[in-house]
Amino acid sequence: MWVSGGVTILAILAVALWTAPRWLVPRLAARSPRCLYLVDTSERLVALTLDDGPDAAHTPAILDILRAHDARATFFLISSRIRGLEGLVARAVREGHELGNHLVHDAASIRQPVDAFASDVRAAGTVLGRFATVRWLRPASGWFSHAMLDTIEGEGYRCALGSIYPYDAHHASARLSAAYVLANTRPGAVIVLHDGRSRGRRTVEVLRRVLPVLHARGYRVVSLSELATPRR
Repeated sequence: MWVSGGVTILAILAVALWTAPRWLVPRLAARSPRCLYLVDTSERLVALTLDDGPDAAHTPAILDILRAHDARATFFLISSRIRGLEGLVARAVREGHELGNHLVHDAASIRQPVDAFASDVRAAGTVLGRFATVRWLRPASGWFSHAMLDTIEGEGYRCALGSIYPYDAHHASARLSAAYVLANTRPGAVIVLHDGRSRGRRTVEVLRRVLPVLHARGYRVVSLSELATPRR
């Protein structure tokens, strides 16, 4: 009996996680309108966002596959990883992609004192501002407080999270991540994937699987700013 009940609970949990972009994320977005999760639109547009770059090993391949499929993305970069890879960041901007602020280090922003968080926002912004105008900031780990939102907005950014997060930072299956993205893509969705180290290698494979299918379904893959800009 316990085994049966345990299996049932696991099945319910799996379904809840698999369908979270359709039932949980809209509720989070309604409760936190100061942070963008998705965009209400009927147009077949989705935003692609990529966290934790740049990475010398895999960012070039990501850029190559985006160019091959005429897709645009917002790269949420960690500023401490840019040194020595300035040419790669410049290439991303040159090819029509957008930069986002993902702070200085890959550490949970919610655990920082507010003044330390503000210092990191400014430090990362100084580095990123050498390449392009930066509109968006994504707190590391995805958690935020009202004080953090005040800081983000006070520094001239808008908080951005996402609606489709295939847990790619927590498992090694590109096939599973791709299936999750395709199962949950709707107009106005914001996809979150990761660059850097082995995550970047998996993201290349996810994009190889996902981009042709989205194109066949009539979707355009765009930056956050393009998705969020109202159309006449």
